[in-house]
Amino acid sequence: MNINEAFPSKYLKVADLQGTEPIVTIDRVEFQPVGQDREMKAVLFFRNKHKGLLLNKTNANKIIEITGTAITEEWEGQRRRLYAAETTFAGKPVECLRIKPAAGSLRMPMTPAPAPAPLTRQPEQKPAGSELTVDDIPF
Repeated sequence: MNINEAFPSKYLKVADLQGTEPIVTIDRVEFQPVGQDREMKAVLFFRNKHKGLLLNKTNANKIIEITGTAITEEWEGQRRRLYAAETTFAGKPVECLRIKPAAGSLRMPMTPAPAPAPLTRQPEQKPAGSELTVDDIPF
């Protein structure tokens, strides 16, 4: 038995990624009561997934940097890559989830896209780490 299954979480956690860096599509942000004090926190939800990601300041700022907007409704449909990282909490290293641009996604939607390169026939290759899609991860 995987011990993480003994302690299920309503929210996405590092173990849910199963060692992968999936590309997910943002669906919406909801504010929900969290913890014993039921403090309202932002939760980021992804299309076709039932668990949301508790949105901390670091990840919220990264999404703002990538999308160019702090308006959460404008994040809908944005594709991002989730990955496991490490941070310090109460003076101890802990695992955390982070967000970065998905390969091939626009960094800033307000910036015009560069002109496409001329079409040439080349062998089909996927960028490193792009094999996984949102449907590959069971969270």
